[in-house]
Amino acid sequence: MKKATMLTYLDQQITRKIMEYDVALDWNAKNHTIEVVFRLFAENTAHEQIDDAQGTVSEEEIIEFEDGILFYNPEKSSVDKAEFLATISYEGKKGIKQSVLDGFIDYLNDVLTEGQSDLLDFLTDEGQAVFELKWSQELFEEAVKKYQKVESDTYIAYPSY
Repeated sequence: MKKATMLTYLDQQITRKIMEYDVALDWNAKNHTIEVVFRLFAENTAHEQIDDAQGTVSEEEIIEFEDGILFYNPEKSSVDKAEFLATISYEGKKGIKQSVLDGFIDYLNDVLTEGQSDLLDFLTDEGQAVFELKWSQELFEEAVKKYQKVESDTYIAYPSY
């Protein structure tokens, strides 16, 4: 049996634990990054005019919100951290601790659940001018701690080409 890589492990865990949301993986081998891309959808029955971050105005019946979290190699990846909800570094070919990936999946599910609720509130509450997902480094680290083992923590390797 082939050993799991960051890519295969994330794919398996997302498939198992995040079933209610549209989540995909985008591996950029040249830039040594793995992006977890997710979309939230909400019905815009009132056809409210919504502007996105680029200033595009939409009155579509279904609003789609897309964002991403990037796993990157600090020594090799070129990253504009402002383009992502969060960025998480890994240790080259060694990869990343399994506890970090497990905590990430749990916390991402929480972020998406809260985000979906906030998006629906945004569409129905005229007093809410902006919608954005919220990422808390502190809550992410708490989620990771639940999976950390006392003696050792297995590394999940970065995928080879």
